Amino acid sequence: MVTDLILGTAGHIDHGKTSLIRALTGVDTDRLPEEKKRGITIELGFAELELGEWRLGIVDVPGHERFVRNMLAGATGVDVALLVIAADDSVKPQTREHLEILRLLDLKVGVIALTKCDLADEDWVDLVTEEIRELVKDTFLAEAPIIRTSAETGEGLDALRDALTDAAKRANAERGEINGTPFRMAIDRTFTIAGHGTVVTGSVVSGRAAVGDELIIEPGAVKVRLRGLENHDRNVESVHRGQRAAINLAGVHHDEVRRGHELASRGHLAPGRIVTVHLSLLPTAPRPLKNRSRMRVHLGAAELMCSVVLLEDSLLSPGQSAMAQLYLAEPCVATWRQPFVLRSESPVLTIGGGHVLTPDAQKLRKPNDALMQKLNDLLADDPICRASAALYFAGLNDWRPEDLARTAGISDTTAAHAALIERGDLAEIRLSPTRTLRVHSDVLQELAERITAALEKMHEQEPLRTMLDRSRLAHRFEYLDAPLLAAALDQMAAERRVRLSGDGVALYGHGPQLSENERKLLEKIVVDYQTAGLQPPTVKQVKDAATKNQASVPQLVALAAGEGRLVEISPEFYLHAEADRHLRDTLREKMTGHEGMTMSEIREALGTTRKYAVPFCEYLDRAGFTRREGDVRVLVEHNE
Repeated sequence: MVTDLILGTAGHIDHGKTSLIRALTGVDTDRLPEEKKRGITIELGFAELELGEWRLGIVDVPGHERFVRNMLAGATGVDVALLVIAADDSVKPQTREHLEILRLLDLKVGVIALTKCDLADEDWVDLVTEEIRELVKDTFLAEAPIIRTSAETGEGLDALRDALTDAAKRANAERGEINGTPFRMAIDRTFTIAGHGTVVTGSVVSGRAAVGDELIIEPGAVKVRLRGLENHDRNVESVHRGQRAAINLAGVHHDEVRRGHELASRGHLAPGRIVTVHLSLLPTAPRPLKNRSRMRVHLGAAELMCSVVLLEDSLLSPGQSAMAQLYLAEPCVATWRQPFVLRSESPVLTIGGGHVLTPDAQKLRKPNDALMQKLNDLLADDPICRASAALYFAGLNDWRPEDLARTAGISDTTAAHAALIERGDLAEIRLSPTRTLRVHSDVLQELAERITAALEKMHEQEPLRTMLDRSRLAHRFEYLDAPLLAAALDQMAAERRVRLSGDGVALYGHGPQLSENERKLLEKIVVDYQTAGLQPPTVKQVKDAATKNQASVPQLVALAAGEGRLVEISPEFYLHAEADRHLRDTLREKMTGHEGMTMSEIREALGTTRKYAVPFCEYLDRAGFTRREGDVRVLVEHNE
């Protein structure tokens, strides 16, 4: 069985990368007239190298500084690096920059090819070899073989093939599984073919796709169907991780797709404008990185402008690492631990890079120790620890167990979901018969703290109210689904943090603090309502009748209602609790055994006027005591 891997070249301009690939494979990767004319690689070139059980898809990248961004686009999905250095020219600036980029892209395996050995004497080649060893001593290429080659004479080509075979074995052991993971391919080239339509190319980063599959292009959520597949000019029925692919797409116009877009399984990727990252500044960076610096970020095959927000300090010195957020100029897709490269805006220099911790992240305020620990948990080897942190950073957004593949690098998302429930980290809230919201228990606790703070302010604004209006609280949290707010309040009530009563809510330990005059006025109001019986005054009339503390009257009336001494009939009318019982007893007696009573009959039974009878009836309908059927009210049986 043949295993596919991606081999990426790197090195300074005119150091013989393309000639070496042609000598190994017979394929000239300089495919554009401009490249032929100038003798340098401008765009990405592709070839294939068979090495027994290994098949290497080769991405030949440009070496000129002006085309480093093309090099970065081609480096996506690379398994093995081939660093090319000319024996007659030795180490050059782009050699160093390409090596730094390979390190930042988290490459683990590579081979060094010393080219043009036929143009230098042996002593000089020995010196260049020593310089190369010094260059790579603290990198992933520290133990890599240095193979002396010549594309002209064929020197060292067999030794290079052997070294690449060994590197392929080690790279295959490093990479994850091919099957069972969602499909993903960063698009590095797009064009049209007459009679076929849109074609995109790229290196398959994960998963498998077949002709006829329906996938999504992100950003943009463009639905497409795979009309045809090629792997190095061969028509194939499917492509998988480690292969180069040219894909003929149905359902999208060529103008809608560009380098940096990604082709993926439905639901796997989610575009966002903010990514949380672990960022390292190169020791060779020319100056410290200031908070909110404007930079170029290379993420997958995409190149975007961004603002770098440091989460701990306002300055990051060369050689240091820190947590940060990248505010992107336009939406982009990423996955957990995806490498990225940071380059300065002007002059354009590679200054650092790192790994994505949270793709499609939310804005983080100045973090405390607890938040920083959650960020560090995303770097943990324990997958459940990472899964818990990823769930936490999903906040109150909709979350699915399958998201853990993207946000925490979890392959068995079902098992991770079960583990989160067992640990008590995951709370599941039923928002509707068909929708369940899954959130981290710590997120619910933080929501409870925000609710507590809001209620404290409301108590301060209305110190005379025993119970606060729940609808006013809901207005402050209108960004939440109503069932989520209700679930949070129920949990807080179970913890005896709040009291719930009908449409009211209040914090424990918070209540009216009345002055002596206010207490006297409260008692007078209650007595006045008791005396009024079924012909109560309006709240305005009570307020106008007060000789002191008039402004407090509406809250004192509400306070009496909260204590159960008054009953709210409407915003205008209240009844004393005894009058309410008399009202119900009277109508229960009159209505029992009758098919219903008209408004006029109810008014006569209560010995009151229409002014009161109408709000009384509407109140009893709302309370479920009566039910209106046409022009009559009937007694509801369960209240008898």
